[in-house]
Amino acid sequence: MMTSTPHIECLEARTVHFRRGTRVILDDITISLKSGEIVALLGANGAGKSTLFRILLGFLKPERGELRLNDSRLAEFSRRALAQRIAYVPQAHVAPFPYKVRDVVLLGRLAETGIFRAPQAADYRAVDEVLERLAITHLALRRYTEISGGERQLTLIARALAQGAGILILDEPMTGLDYGYQVRLLKHLVDLAGSGHAILFSTHNPEHAVRVATRIVVLRDGAIMADGPPAQIITPSLIRALYGVAVSTLTDVEGQMVIVPTMEHALDARLEPTRA
Repeated sequence: MMTSTPHIECLEARTVHFRRGTRVILDDITISLKSGEIVALLGANGAGKSTLFRILLGFLKPERGELRLNDSRLAEFSRRALAQRIAYVPQAHVAPFPYKVRDVVLLGRLAETGIFRAPQAADYRAVDEVLERLAITHLALRRYTEISGGERQLTLIARALAQGAGILILDEPMTGLDYGYQVRLLKHLVDLAGSGHAILFSTHNPEHAVRVATRIVVLRDGAIMADGPPAQIITPSLIRALYGVAVSTLTDVEGQMVIVPTMEHALDARLEPTRA
């Protein structure tokens, strides 16, 4: 069944270089993602995060470098074969028609069935499984255009899971969500990694990265600035360099890092983000 443990997956980009015209967008990027990992991608706007995602998804071809999925070159996979292994959850999505939530999720089964086969009973069972897994069964018959932003984001994750892919790439999934949905979504990411999925998500909030990531990759000006466990990567000096704000880091009662902005220096021009 579709909710069984995914196949062991490993997605790698090795010394990937990409530019538009004369502007270098990604400069010899090396990044990997394996089953069971949650990798958070941090970086200011314009750092190259979206371009990196499009390359990892096979939508863009780098000028040089190597992309591998398990032991094969990414270019060797058909679009359908890639969709069966890598699922993408966009930051925002507006359905062109008022589909029901169940039908939006059912679209994820196209990676398995193709566009010419009508959905079978097994496809509907797979959809019902992921709706239950994400605790949104009650939304199944609601119009996608009429539900909240948090509910839409969970619907898109359900659609990605319906593909049966072991790798999930999420573009700023917490954007626009209220606090409750942010917490729920983070918990779902942890649960999915625990069941064997490989998770890569971008965020502007280092707190989200610290809370759930097994690794944090920091991208600045198209280059990898840091890559490692959260406790080693997130420091006041890194936050200052990335975002131009002063912070302190504390440890809560559960042993988790907490990042606290120093508000009295928030508007100090001397703290503007540094350049690589």
